[in-house]
Amino acid sequence: MFRFLSRVTASHPPLEGGWEASPFGLRRVRPSLKGRVGAVAASLFCLTAASAAENSSIPNFWAPTDGWIAINSDFVAVPGSPSPVTWDPKYPFRRNDEPGQATYRIADLSNPNLKPWVVAELKKWNDKVLAGGELGTTPRWSCLPGGVPGFSIFVVEPVYVIQSPKEVLLIYSGNREVRHVHMNVPHSNNPKPSWYGESVGHYEGDTLVVDTIGLSTKAVVDNYHTPHTEKLHVVERYHLIEEGKRLEVNLTVDDPEAFNQPWQTKQTYTRTPNRPLIEQNCSENNDNIFNIPGWVGAPEAAKPDF
Repeated sequence: MFRFLSRVTASHPPLEGGWEASPFGLRRVRPSLKGRVGAVAASLFCLTAASAAENSSIPNFWAPTDGWIAINSDFVAVPGSPSPVTWDPKYPFRRNDEPGQATYRIADLSNPNLKPWVVAELKKWNDKVLAGGELGTTPRWSCLPGGVPGFSIFVVEPVYVIQSPKEVLLIYSGNREVRHVHMNVPHSNNPKPSWYGESVGHYEGDTLVVDTIGLSTKAVVDNYHTPHTEKLHVVERYHLIEEGKRLEVNLTVDDPEAFNQPWQTKQTYTRTPNRPLIEQNCSENNDNIFNIPGWVGAPEAAKPDF
């Protein structure tokens, strides 16, 4: 379902620009932001090229007009690892781009790797969906940040990887969700929990390794709303496959208070040539204009939080 909603975000002040007509009414045009995105991308591309020249062994995940689109909207199991949360076999999940009637996610509560309190929280969500009180909403539905590892299952719009010697940016273009990976530095002693936590990285040959801690419990683990504690620790390994046509990310997820064992999964992205980074808002006109039961709007703020 595509939603054309609007919101006042706490993360950005009002921007200059005019209005233009669209099939859904008036929408604000923000040329100043587009210009800033382009300028930042161009300057960081120069840094990426300079870094690559200094060390040719560093993989290059970005070109000026190329992005990466994720294939899986749920985490997949990998051999030898406990399974991530998936759908209950009694309630098969089907996306709206798959054959048959689309369905909502009902978590499999029999997963043996889940702590009892996690199962109890998932059951609450299942019960709401089965009762029709919720629509099986995902973080993306209401324009919330994906968190980590949830960032890896954002689909449809491309992800861009911008590399410089001191920092790597992972940008989901759907709402300009930006993750900052600080290179070749240790973690802080006590990072303040946040939506995307504190990520540090380094290269191991042709692989970018990203280590993330300090993740807020506001961000769920996946699209089944699997909860976690502030002990969540995620390691991602980014590397090119199929002669650079695809990007594979191998993830290890550990939270000793939520899972009995660390578990592994992977995401595969397909390169999208000639698709430059542009401004894409998640929501316009934040109202339940179709009177959908269980509708969840994007969060709003009366004033910026900075």
